[in-house]
Amino acid sequence: MKFVSTPEIKQMAELIYKEESYKIIGACLEVHKKLGSGFLESVYAEALEIEFNRTEIPYQKEKRLPVFYDDTKMKKYFIADFVCYDAIILELKATKYTIDSDCKQTLNNVKATRFRLGLLINFGTPSLTYKRIIN
Repeated sequence: MKFVSTPEIKQMAELIYKEESYKIIGACLEVHKKLGSGFLESVYAEALEIEFNRTEIPYQKEKRLPVFYDDTKMKKYFIADFVCYDAIILELKATKYTIDSDCKQTLNNVKATRFRLGLLINFGTPSLTYKRIIN
C-alpha cells in the first residue's frame, strides 16, 4: 500500500491547464451567449476564432496532428478543430446533446496524438455544455 503525502494529494487535485481551460471555456461561453444554439459547427468555429483573437488566446485552427501507434508515428493524422496554447485539443459540436461516442472519440484523439487534455464543447444546446477529456 502506498501512502500519499498532502502535497501530492493537492497536486493530483489540480486541474490540468486550469487557467488556459478557463479562458477557452470563457471564450466559448461568450460565443454561445451572442449566437445561441442552432447554427452549424462551422459558424461557431469562425466566431470562436474571432473571440480567440479578441481575447489573445493562442490557437491553431484545423491543425494536423500526428497519430502514434505505440512508439510509431503513423501515416494517418488527426485534424483538430482547434489546438490552443499548443497543449489543448478543442473538439467542437453543434448538436442537441453529446453522446458517449463523442467523448470516446475525443479521448482517442487526445491519446493518439499524445496530448494531455481535450475539451469537448457543444454549442447546440440552450446552455453551452463542455467536458474535459484527460489523457
